[in-house]
Amino acid sequence: MEVIEEKHKPREFLVETDWLEKNLNNENLRIFDCAVNAVINPDVEKARNTPFVFNSGRSNYELGHIPGAGFIDIPSELSDKLSSLPLMLPEEKQFVEVMSKHGISDDAQVVLYSSSEPIWAARVWWMLHEFGFNNAAILNGGWSSWVAEKRPVSIKSTKYEYSQFNVRARRGAFVSKEDVLAAIDNNKVCIINALPSQVFEGSSEVFFGRRGRITGSVNIPFQALHDPDTKRYLAVEELQNKFDEIAVSDVEHIITYCGGGVAAANNAFVLAMLGFKNVSVYDASMLEWGNDESLPMEMN
Repeated sequence: MEVIEEKHKPREFLVETDWLEKNLNNENLRIFDCAVNAVINPDVEKARNTPFVFNSGRSNYELGHIPGAGFIDIPSELSDKLSSLPLMLPEEKQFVEVMSKHGISDDAQVVLYSSSEPIWAARVWWMLHEFGFNNAAILNGGWSSWVAEKRPVSIKSTKYEYSQFNVRARRGAFVSKEDVLAAIDNNKVCIINALPSQVFEGSSEVFFGRRGRITGSVNIPFQALHDPDTKRYLAVEELQNKFDEIAVSDVEHIITYCGGGVAAANNAFVLAMLGFKNVSVYDASMLEWGNDESLPMEMN
């Protein structure tokens, strides 16, 4: 068995493309494309409540992927089958079955990327975090950087051998609307909206049930955390500065939200990378909040 030198093991957060290419043949490595293709909901009547339809990104994967990478299908494998909302965190039993099927055991070293938006890798990373798995990292720059750097590409599908996934602990990494409602008037909690500023302000034609945002929330769009050309995360100092502007260091709990808990996971991932331990994602986000008239909202 090839052993990766300790200093080159995947960190808990990011790995670089050159590191990954050098370690593609390590048998403990589990690489996954997590792509999802979000398209505008063609059902005009439903589009205001649920503006996007989330389709598997497997077709992206089949056109080309990192050699040795498998594919995790978030809509069909890692979404709660009993929920009326798309993409919600699955029950523990379902999550364990899927991760085991994909060969993620205690000694696996997981690297996640997406051949669509990079936030999908963050969504899977955050779910693994919830179930206590610490040895997962996101490929910095993802598929965009990998291809731009002319690194090897494969069309051969990979299916890892079954290996038991073990839940170490539940982290409280996800919260409910009741938790968010209780946090609105609590100055020890910061609620961060990860959607584009136009959606946050209520000026966008894309919205979820109602225009605007959760009352009292602040805005750090998920796109602002990435270089627009390379899709790489900004330098740690730049990321820290963005969150310093909303004084997250002064609060006891940070809750991120978006449309359906995906962009919010990207912001939560960055906060965890910056060392914050008190971060949760409101999983149902605006798909639930915006469509419940009893829940408080505001707009510019």
